[in-house]
Amino acid sequence: MSKLEELINKLCPNGVEFISLETLFKQFSGMTGVSNKWKEIGNCKFIDYMNAYKNLKIDVSRLENATVKKLEQNKLAKGDILLTSASETPDECALSSVIEKDIIENVFMDDHLFGIRLKDEYKTTINTSYINYYMHTNQFRKDVFKAVRGVTRFYISVDTFMKIKVAVPPLEVQCEIVRILDNFTLLSAELSAELSARQKQYEYYKEILLEKKLSDKVRLGDCLLKVENIKWKQTNDTHLYIDLSSVDREKHRIINTTKINKSNAPSRAQQIVKTNDVLFGGTRPMLKRSCLIEKQYNNEICSTGFCVLRANTDKILPKWIYFMISTNSFYNYVEQNQKGASYPAITDGAIKDYEISLPSLKEQEKMVELLDKFEKYNNDMFEGLPAEIEARKKQYEYYRDKLLTFKELKDNE
Repeated sequence: MSKLEELINKLCPNGVEFISLETLFKQFSGMTGVSNKWKEIGNCKFIDYMNAYKNLKIDVSRLENATVKKLEQNKLAKGDILLTSASETPDECALSSVIEKDIIENVFMDDHLFGIRLKDEYKTTINTSYINYYMHTNQFRKDVFKAVRGVTRFYISVDTFMKIKVAVPPLEVQCEIVRILDNFTLLSAELSAELSARQKQYEYYKEILLEKKLSDKVRLGDCLLKVENIKWKQTNDTHLYIDLSSVDREKHRIINTTKINKSNAPSRAQQIVKTNDVLFGGTRPMLKRSCLIEKQYNNEICSTGFCVLRANTDKILPKWIYFMISTNSFYNYVEQNQKGASYPAITDGAIKDYEISLPSLKEQEKMVELLDKFEKYNNDMFEGLPAEIEARKKQYEYYRDKLLTFKELKDNE
């Protein structure tokens, strides 16, 4: 019998209590009166959306700069759980990440996140790392979907979310589950770190190739053709719809689409894409979600959340555009030129003003051929790692849900 089984048999043999989040936690919102996020300087530090979105545990070493009107507002502390408040897809709402390490004073939370903080009376009986793990179980995620609102953009009804109940075994059981799951995730983290290191090496050499001064700079807009919108009232055709979740952030390929027609087309389903168009997400949570349109998606429809770049092939190769917008220089340019407070995005005009190197078509062909080979070599080099990471992830998810499934304690037990 395992230690966990012994603890459960000893401390909660008849089941555990299920308690609502609003009973255990106080909910708080992100920073207000904010401007100039992700700049080199600011009057405060903050944890950004992607830190919570991508990490099971907040990386407290990765603090971003911002400027706020008032410094007296919600400040983060060890033990806080941060959650995504909105997304382009419902399954990316209320994804949680916990602050496990000490954090410096006066750090705020992105205004696209919301947080929960354990009430004082539960600090000796609740392990917030346990709650964070519980929030990633399939059952909890099913309950979260009931709190999601929206049609084309989705957000969490925080009031409904806070009414969700979580299983609360004795603290010793919580801590043992955390210990087990931490060990499960450790190997995956090490494999992911190795994959990330290799990816950074590839990105470094790609940047050297693309940042090299090959010619005079030109506006990106001078190399593009017009992209037309579909007229839904004038067609009964069915199309494949490419929304922001359709494009894989790591593989840079379309991985799923939905079928739409004029009766069910979302309001954002407007742009007609052609073979070799380049797509990328122009809002910050969707940055680096880019791809080249393949033949099977010719004349299909994509979301207006994408910027569509269509090459004037007399001047520029589509693949040259694709590689140019994959550089850190372009990524930084987009971040620095986003507009809007609640959901910042870059305008088409600002994208067209971005300057790129434009060698001759012959030189572009040589560079693209070299970059294609380099990318293929890079992908082949660590092809097995993602598969192993995925296998470990599935194993972790299986045991996580198994460990975090409890019988509910009845009043008469």
